[in-house]
Amino acid sequence: MKFSGIKGIAFDLDGTLVDSVPDLAVATQRALAELGLANVTEAQVRNWVGNGATKLMERAINASSGELPTADYLNEAMPIFMRHYQACLEQYSELYDGVAYVLRQLHAQGYRLAVVTNKPHKFSVPLLNAFGIGELFEPILGGDSLPKMKPDPLPLTHLCQHWQLTPQQVLMVGDSKNDIRAAKAAGIASIGLTYGYNYGEDIGLSEPDAVCESFEQIPALLESADK
Repeated sequence: MKFSGIKGIAFDLDGTLVDSVPDLAVATQRALAELGLANVTEAQVRNWVGNGATKLMERAINASSGELPTADYLNEAMPIFMRHYQACLEQYSELYDGVAYVLRQLHAQGYRLAVVTNKPHKFSVPLLNAFGIGELFEPILGGDSLPKMKPDPLPLTHLCQHWQLTPQQVLMVGDSKNDIRAAKAAGIASIGLTYGYNYGEDIGLSEPDAVCESFEQIPALLESADK
């Protein structure tokens, strides 16, 4: 079984543990307004999440203005977005159903848990702590924690080295093709979640080792694999 012998589990954050789009949308809308650009909708932002904050703003500015921003313009826009996101972080975001319960269950069973996200580290830690689950993860890797982010395998290969586990002992759980591509490149098993943010695509098209419609299905997969 692909999930047999798993000792460590890496989780994506946005769209996997937390529905953070409401906060991200407000921050994006406020940043665009300050830049004098047209508004975008929360539904649009939901399809832009997953490649880090800079890519989110690039997509938002492109949609709002009809043009891709230059590197200089994007560099000016990012501190504005960051300021607005810091101001509304944790205001409207919510944990998905079953997340806190399942994470505590897995932690109690002895699994090592980590977060591997493309969200900046300085936002990831307070968001996890706000929901009382930050202490369950070691380490928490943000999109700026290492030279490369998902879908590059570096965060997952780094995690294996940090934990001193083989790729066969680690599992990646995420909602995006970036999570699955990173896992495949690192030789790590993966579970794709259907409820998150994946640019409107069926997560099954990325061919994870299993697909779950709810977070609460994960323990059963692990238990059946080790029987």
